[in-house]
Amino acid sequence: MLKFLSKVKIEYNALDPQIASCMEFMAQCNSRKARESNPACQVEVKRRTDEHPPQITVTFVNGVEQAFDATSTPAQSIRTMILEKGQTLETEQMFREAGESWPVIIPKEELSQPAPGIKPKKAEEKKQ
Repeated sequence: MLKFLSKVKIEYNALDPQIASCMEFMAQCNSRKARESNPACQVEVKRRTDEHPPQITVTFVNGVEQAFDATSTPAQSIRTMILEKGQTLETEQMFREAGESWPVIIPKEELSQPAPGIKPKKAEEKKQ
């Protein structure tokens, strides 16, 4: 998960009863496997004393920053969103390294063509 991030900022008030997501996400960030995936990723924890709600802010390696309301977003959902965005970043990088443009634009006429190696359904199969 951290391999797609350059920075993680976790903010919470220790007295807030809704900090479970922050605590779980912090534990995931501090795991050996996560740290080994990107030792350069900065993990910053800010313990607040005000009424600011728990928040997790991540900065992706491409500089895009995204903040999550940790009171209503489970840590696993945040992790899943990071991994999905990371896969998109990897795909984009792969295309750029190959000299291809990004995003890939598929012409409308190609969208209606059958994929090679897939037999089109017969009319009677479609009715069922």
